[in-house]
Amino acid sequence: MAAAFEVLAEPTRREILDLVRERERSVGELVERIAISQPGVSKHLRVLRDAGLVDVRADGQRRMYRVRPEPLAEIDAWLRPYRRLWAGRLDALEKHLDASEGGADDP
Repeated sequence: MAAAFEVLAEPTRREILDLVRERERSVGELVERIAISQPGVSKHLRVLRDAGLVDVRADGQRRMYRVRPEPLAEIDAWLRPYRRLWAGRLDALEKHLDASEGGADDP
């Protein structure tokens, strides 16, 4: 999982992952959507593939990339306790704001 975090720390790789999350995409499509060269996109795709975050399949001359959800599920499981922490803080903020609004309406 640490490797996945290291890979996803790079903004262009997150952008690529966001694009292939929507649907399978070829290198050419990714180059059109991202402001970097084909060799640059290919380099990032190789890193994502080596980390297990994307799969590739041949489609004639093209290579089609798609997200592999399993490594992301591991990250999601790791983040779960932190989400609960934030949910508790947001609930407390909501209660505070509700109490503040109630006090402002009173004469």
